[in-house]
Amino acid sequence: MLAFAPRLAARCKATRRSNTPIARLAQTSVVPRHASRGFSSSAPARNQPLPDASGRDKAAVGVFTPKAAALFVATGVGLFFYFRYEKQKLIERRQKELEDKQVGRPNVGGPFTLTTQDGKTFTEKDLLGKWSLIYFGFTNCPDICPEELDKMSAAVDTLDKEYGPVVQPIFISVDPARDSVAQVKRYASEFHSRLVGLTGDYDTVKKTCKAYRVYFSTPPDAKPTDDYLVDHSIFFYFMDPNGRFVDAFGKATTVEEVVARVQKEIGVWHGRTGKTA
Repeated sequence: MLAFAPRLAARCKATRRSNTPIARLAQTSVVPRHASRGFSSSAPARNQPLPDASGRDKAAVGVFTPKAAALFVATGVGLFFYFRYEKQKLIERRQKELEDKQVGRPNVGGPFTLTTQDGKTFTEKDLLGKWSLIYFGFTNCPDICPEELDKMSAAVDTLDKEYGPVVQPIFISVDPARDSVAQVKRYASEFHSRLVGLTGDYDTVKKTCKAYRVYFSTPPDAKPTDDYLVDHSIFFYFMDPNGRFVDAFGKATTVEEVVARVQKEIGVWHGRTGKTA
């Protein structure tokens, strides 16, 4: 036992000495400096192109080739002509809308044959060549019809001073049983010297009202001596020299608004045709 103790002590001392910082450092393997150079990121790879004198990568210089440039120019030219073509189509479409007043508006108007206050035949063809303001009413109307016809007549007088007699005022009766030719003549003379009064039989009036989308409630079998009420649409219609619908004016529309609307359309028409009607 005593002989074993010194050897055990010596081993323990050796173990303690090996755990010292200096001993651990001595046990660490040292890599030669030249051995790490093979893994340095600063050295260029064998197959990687070298930069040219200006510092640019030679592989990146040839990306924008003559073929790519030609394709780029051809694409630009194609887009230019495409957008110019689309712009021209838009202009033509707007021009067509100006020429065709029915685009985006109710399909108002159509063929009809009625009789004037002078006993003459009047059809939709007599609307051609002039602007028209057309009111549907009846001569026994107590207030609304006279008010609207007064407004329409005042607008026509104002427009006459600027353009001459290019706007034709028209009154169409929706009470054929009581509104004879003679009655319409007396009534029309109370509003405007150029007001055209029109009437006809029930079927003819109904057909005309349907074409202009006018509602009226006159009984189909009414007699002049019958006591009945007539309900009807309260609008007067604005038609262009081609007999096409332009706009409709209601009870709330003022004389000034009617005049301004007509002036606007005449201005557009004049710019397109060089004349007012």
